[in-house]
Amino acid sequence: MKVSGKTRILGIFGDPVSHSLSPLMQNHALEAAGIDAVFVPFHVLPEQLGQAVEGIRALDLLGVNVTVPHKEAVCAYLDDIDPVARQIGAVNTIVNRNGRLCGYNTDGLGFLRSLQEDLGLHPQGLRILLLGAGGACRAALVALCQAGASQVTIANRTLARAEGLAMEFGQLFGGITIAASSLEPDALKLALADVDLVVNTSAAGLQGEAFPGFPWAAVPARSVFYDMVYGPGLTPWLTEAQRRYHPVAGGLGMLAGQGEEAFYLWTGKRPPFGAMRARLLAATAIR
Repeated sequence: MKVSGKTRILGIFGDPVSHSLSPLMQNHALEAAGIDAVFVPFHVLPEQLGQAVEGIRALDLLGVNVTVPHKEAVCAYLDDIDPVARQIGAVNTIVNRNGRLCGYNTDGLGFLRSLQEDLGLHPQGLRILLLGAGGACRAALVALCQAGASQVTIANRTLARAEGLAMEFGQLFGGITIAASSLEPDALKLALADVDLVVNTSAAGLQGEAFPGFPWAAVPARSVFYDMVYGPGLTPWLTEAQRRYHPVAGGLGMLAGQGEEAFYLWTGKRPPFGAMRARLLAATAIR
């Protein structure tokens, strides 16, 4: 990669950020596309977020990704927020348009793309169970509702949080049944009845942990499993689902998909087909 006086800067704001695979896949795609830009990580503490956002303008950065814990808080510092990102309540991509900072959320599009590419699945008419009720859940919920899911149930350790999301989004998407559940085994048994797709939107599995007490016996034989957590190999939860002959997919496809959409927002060009996914697969292959 050659850096010149004309090279533009892209990056990612996070705390922590050293683990991020975004620089790896974005730089690979930029080089493959022949775009004179580099993508670098910026470790931004919560109390420095406002200054960091102003730095996008001051340094004329082309744009940045935003990851935990800043996706919601960053909205307060932007000039414009895309309607989808506003619905989700979180931004993961900022585009600098001549000093005007515009926020987008590409997580939902990345998720839908991964469902299609990794599982051959489209949400139209499906009954779906989401585990967790954080920002990733909100992005998935908006994407699934817009794609025509027939029913979405949100299961969370704190039931009140799941109920709040169900009420909020039930008012936005009136034609879709949105329900809430706790993560207690007996409640999950009811939530799993007749479900087509089960999605882990929480951080469970990030450190190799499983879902204790998950009521596998209640899962319909046709159910498909998706885990937004990614890494070398399958998470323990997906490993168990696969052992029970359910189709499964991890979050690498979503990471690549959201990155491809962000790349397009920044550059106006589509990245070379499959470049980001291939680089991620190579980087996370079990050796």
